[in-house]
Amino acid sequence: MTAHDARLHAFRPDLADARLKGEVSADRFVTGRPARITAPVADVKKAPRADSGIDTQLIHGDDVLVFDETPGWAWVQCERDGYVGYVAQAHIGPREHAPTHRVVAPRSFVYPGADLRFARAGELSMGSLVTVVGQAETRGTAYALLPSGQAVIAGHLAPLETAADDFVTVAETLINTPYLWGGVSGFGIDCSGLVQLAMLMAGRNVLRDSDMQEAGLGERIVPGPEFSGLRRGDLVFWKGHVAIMTDADNMIHANGHTMMVSREGLRGAIDRIGYLYGGPTTFRRP
Repeated sequence: MTAHDARLHAFRPDLADARLKGEVSADRFVTGRPARITAPVADVKKAPRADSGIDTQLIHGDDVLVFDETPGWAWVQCERDGYVGYVAQAHIGPREHAPTHRVVAPRSFVYPGADLRFARAGELSMGSLVTVVGQAETRGTAYALLPSGQAVIAGHLAPLETAADDFVTVAETLINTPYLWGGVSGFGIDCSGLVQLAMLMAGRNVLRDSDMQEAGLGERIVPGPEFSGLRRGDLVFWKGHVAIMTDADNMIHANGHTMMVSREGLRGAIDRIGYLYGGPTTFRRP
């Protein structure tokens, strides 16, 4: 454990295994200012520059702690998964209202009022948190009203305490979502982001990157001869990649081959991936 890892352990013991990207000095973890992501999606970057690479993303309603600020940028830690990095200051705001609902549709629009004919005011990804203060109905469509007076389709939301029965079913609703390195949302997602988001919707917070998930998510299993012991929900890991089994023979994953979330037969994927990255490294049952 490095010095800055030790500081993280002392500050957030429940997130002791979370990763600090880049060189981070321990003295940056002193007192964090509570804040919340207000943008639909906020890129988490390695450096406070628009052209810096994306490590991950945060979605609307994610709570963060702000440890450092520089013009236009804030260095934050996500309370949900422990990730740290730079986000645009324009994408964070105060924690003004306690969230009551989560977006359960892959994507949804925000309207300036309770009418789908209004020009949209924004958009939200699956997993986003909102505060519902009222209800309205227009031409038979039910809307949830937000503190701002804006509206979201009520059927696209569920109370916070609601959890999906099967995280694989959630992942399947994201079929054809574009692949995005570092993506975690219904607008663009990568392989471990798909696992994280689907499990979030099923009531489980898991760490962000595939190596983190491979190191400790669920229990390690032996797949058996010809992978005959695999079942729906099992995770298959390669070096730097993860897929979700949908049944004993097929899987779903966000991948750079199709550049979207797609289904693929396990054996075909092993043959296709093998020449570049080798065979599967681990099988886990979450």
